[in-house]
Amino acid sequence: MVNPAPLLESRILCLPAPYRGKVRDVYPVGEDRLLLVATDRISAFDFVLGSGIPDKGRILTQLSLFWFEFLKDLIPNHVVTAEVGDYPRELHEFRDQLEGRSMLVHRARMVEIECVARGYLSGSGWKDYQRTSAVCGIALPPGLQDSSKLPTPIFTPATKEHSGAHDENISFADAARAIGEPLAARLRDLTLAIYAKASEYAAGRGVILADTKFEFGFVGERLVLADEVLTPDSSRFWPAEGYAPGGPQPSFDKQFVRDYLESIRWNKQAPAPPLPEDVVRRTLGKYLEAYRLLTGRDLP
Repeated sequence: MVNPAPLLESRILCLPAPYRGKVRDVYPVGEDRLLLVATDRISAFDFVLGSGIPDKGRILTQLSLFWFEFLKDLIPNHVVTAEVGDYPRELHEFRDQLEGRSMLVHRARMVEIECVARGYLSGSGWKDYQRTSAVCGIALPPGLQDSSKLPTPIFTPATKEHSGAHDENISFADAARAIGEPLAARLRDLTLAIYAKASEYAAGRGVILADTKFEFGFVGERLVLADEVLTPDSSRFWPAEGYAPGGPQPSFDKQFVRDYLESIRWNKQAPAPPLPEDVVRRTLGKYLEAYRLLTGRDLP
């Protein structure tokens, strides 16, 4: 059952004011935990739009929980619980804002790089390749096309920008200088192992995982997978049927939103325009389709 109205901003009045990101509201809960609330906000071209996508936050949360469970043998995660009944008692009265779209997590010391795995050449990777025949300093064979499958998946880290600027692709050497070579190598190996397991699973569901990004942190001395994982907001998912390199592929994400904003020639300056109902409906349909294909079930 899909809610008719999007939740654009949570208000959990018993907690300190949250940090509001592009999608998530993050509340401190005591000294060592956080409450993550995935709203229905949607962003494009680094702007949060005035229109939300109903239940997008629930889809992102439930898909992340699915993948956290699927990957737990490879890497622990930061989730304490996603059951509102197990949250601190004072949060129970806000169940209508929390049910299905929130997680209580350990507060982690986050690693300050984005860990990106690419199995296909697309997005900023394709742009880098066109300029340099390489991605993040990794030389690739000549003659590849937009959306080509790479000979082997590659690790392409990026800076983690907090001010609204674009994350920037960096080389492994740059990542090693930023966080230390042993940790950079550990994250590279983990990122590629997670990508291999997830992409093999997705392929069995008729979905290509073209690329994805992960965030890692430390809870005490334990390295954990954090934030969200393998959602249409952090990954490129393509339908395997009809895949044809040589141009952009149909995708399970907010491409309808980007296409609409380009069609109206928005100048990518504030304020961001609202979205027509048709674009909202079709975007929601893509997110739901990705969830159903990958999990094999309907949104609870």
